[in-house]
Amino acid sequence: MRIHLKYIALIGIFFSFHCTNDKKGNPTTATWTKPEAGTAFNLGDKVVLELQLPDGKVDSIVYYADTVKLVKALDSKPVTVNTDSLPLGIRSITAKIYQAGSKPDEATTNIVLKSKLIPKKFGYQVKQVFKHDTASFTEGLEFHNGSFYESDGGNDDNIGYSSLRRVEPSTGKVLQKTDIDKKIFAEGIAIIGDKILQLTYKENIGFVYDLKTLKLIKQFACQYPREGWGLCFDGKKIYNSDGTNNIYFLNKDTYKQEGYIEVYDQNGPVQNLNELEYIDGRLYANIWQTERVVIINPKNGQVTGEVDLTQLYPQEKRNAKADVMNGIAYDKKTKRLFVTGKKWDKLFEITLVNN
Repeated sequence: MRIHLKYIALIGIFFSFHCTNDKKGNPTTATWTKPEAGTAFNLGDKVVLELQLPDGKVDSIVYYADTVKLVKALDSKPVTVNTDSLPLGIRSITAKIYQAGSKPDEATTNIVLKSKLIPKKFGYQVKQVFKHDTASFTEGLEFHNGSFYESDGGNDDNIGYSSLRRVEPSTGKVLQKTDIDKKIFAEGIAIIGDKILQLTYKENIGFVYDLKTLKLIKQFACQYPREGWGLCFDGKKIYNSDGTNNIYFLNKDTYKQEGYIEVYDQNGPVQNLNELEYIDGRLYANIWQTERVVIINPKNGQVTGEVDLTQLYPQEKRNAKADVMNGIAYDKKTKRLFVTGKKWDKLFEITLVNN
């Protein structure tokens, strides 16, 4: 979704509880025997949790994956837990050890939870082709009450400058437009009640607009310093991508982060997650610099489906200034799916079909 190619390195930081020994070499605090930090498992695998304790005596041990309680044990014997309800990615595994007369001890390790599911491959049929404004470097696309709402990105003369637009589908005509400071590179949008939330690329600020007038209500500083890419809303929480394989959950009222998922397919982390749309309990995401759209389970980050749109509008047939594919919108009332690209002269209504 960027003008230039970005190289994003996935850095896994693995850690384990610090172990100290007495003069005879015996551990003086709890240490992990299984699993070894950084061990990879597939979603649904059973994992054996085993600790070595200084004296082997405990009242109980409570095991957690991040903040989620897995199981409570009444002794130090190994326990087996299932991973089918956990989200994918790096999961911190913590044992909280209780002994009478002393404060609880803790030991922490981690695992990497991956996906072995081969995503279902969908085909597509083109239902309609609409005109699209070639001046719009599409960063976000929404459909609401018969209109498209579009975030047009850019902050230089080559691409143009950012704006927020309401567009007539039948003609591609811009019905309303709010121009944005030329220093700002606008990104994804989401309609939340009677407001529109808009991200920015590197400025680390967000904008809130009135849905009817497109007038700016306020701007705010984003909670964490990261790039803004895509947004969508499921009616309860906001989903936010940043070009990595992470999708963050934001509070719909405060825009503060309340969790995240890491997105994996059978080949590993799926990077460059871009424009987002929430459709019937799943997240649809453009993969930047490709014509691939992946379908994601928002509960655990697993890619369950995908569609290859390479032949939808081949590069050799596109208008002269057309850039990469980006933009997904959904009309919930009529169950229509729309896709387009940056500065494309066409916007497509498509229907996914089973291959």
